[in-house]
Amino acid sequence: MDRTALQERYGLFGTSPSFVRVLDRIRLVAPTDASVLLLGESGVGKELLAQAIHGLSPRRHKPFVVVNCGAIPEGLIESELFGAEKGAYTGSVERRTGFFEEADGGTIFLDEVGELPAAAQVRLLRVLENGQFSRVGSSQVKTVDVRVVAATNRNLGAEVQAGRFREDLYYRLATVVVEIPPLRERREDIVPLFERYLRQTAERYNTPPHRLDGDARALLEGYAWPGNVRELRNVAEQATVLVRGVPLTASELRPLLRGVPSPQGSSGALLPMRAGAAHDVQPTMGAFGGSGTDAVREREMIYRALLELRHEVRDLREQVAALLTVARVTHDDLDAARPGPRGEGFVIVRDAEPYAPTAGFASSYTPPPVYSEGDEVEDAPFEIADAPSSSGAPLPTVEDAERDLIVQALHRTDGNRREAARMLGLSERTLYRKISQYEAQGVDL
Repeated sequence: MDRTALQERYGLFGTSPSFVRVLDRIRLVAPTDASVLLLGESGVGKELLAQAIHGLSPRRHKPFVVVNCGAIPEGLIESELFGAEKGAYTGSVERRTGFFEEADGGTIFLDEVGELPAAAQVRLLRVLENGQFSRVGSSQVKTVDVRVVAATNRNLGAEVQAGRFREDLYYRLATVVVEIPPLRERREDIVPLFERYLRQTAERYNTPPHRLDGDARALLEGYAWPGNVRELRNVAEQATVLVRGVPLTASELRPLLRGVPSPQGSSGALLPMRAGAAHDVQPTMGAFGGSGTDAVREREMIYRALLELRHEVRDLREQVAALLTVARVTHDDLDAARPGPRGEGFVIVRDAEPYAPTAGFASSYTPPPVYSEGDEVEDAPFEIADAPSSSGAPLPTVEDAERDLIVQALHRTDGNRREAARMLGLSERTLYRKISQYEAQGVDL
């Protein structure tokens, strides 16, 4: 099978030199029975490559069994892989056939093989060496003919040095090593892949296909894609379902990308820090030792944390500005409050300057009076506006006023969120977040 047919059959699209080398390596190793170790970050398509290896091999008409080693509890991994006899452990009420028996004659794909506990590693090594194993709770030796394809996003060389992975098992699994480049290292493939997924999703949901403008292309190519091809496909599906603009612009794509700041911020991508981030910084490719030092990794972690903090501060500033905007007294509220005797029924409006109405709202609004030191209200630190007396209509809460302003803006712009955000003086990102909160609460916007 030539390379083009391989890509079409298994969905392995890309023309970058690094990815083409991966495909050529797969085509060479597939017809053999050699064990293959696929190395790469999460979302690069390791399972698709494993399927291609099986589909191009003489075993293609036999079973292809997928095992996610990281999803099986440690106490059950051996019985899941090799089977168990009735009564072998508490709750074992019948004989169980393991994955290796199910894959006899075919291929077994061990995803996240770096998560295997030590005991299971010993049993797996024996299967790789002579095809023999025994069920849990049995002394009878069974023999199977299975080809093993394994995958991991860990640096197995570093795991061997740390004593968490057996060196002999590493060499048995890594007869042929295939390193799959992350999407950020094959930038020329990003836009063609995205456009392909846009077309596929549009056909699936029977919607008009999108096309990208220049800024959207630049945004996609500049994004880090931490989730790789899996994340790219997810964003393409979201854009097809949620965005109706033609062409698809950068401002419409930006809210769909994780950690991308608003247009007022700096460009580039940043993911939130999380537990285990130190592991993510470590290299995932290569043999023992990897590259870089602990000091370098710590410095990069600190740098990422500082950038994240900067973005959070900017988001907080936007939220505070939005609250100050919606907390001002609106035109209708002032009509209901006209004016009572000075000295009774005042409301404090926390604003440093006289209120100027937001574009698109009542232009006939008269700013509230501002009192200086020496007036009836002495040493007033804020502006003072006439408010309704206790017998008048109550003022809305900040949350109600904020929601009403957003609803008015959406109605005035016929649902155009970009124009509504500009009218309210908010960033699109902040408006999208607030709309999502209201929709989650069942508010009809």
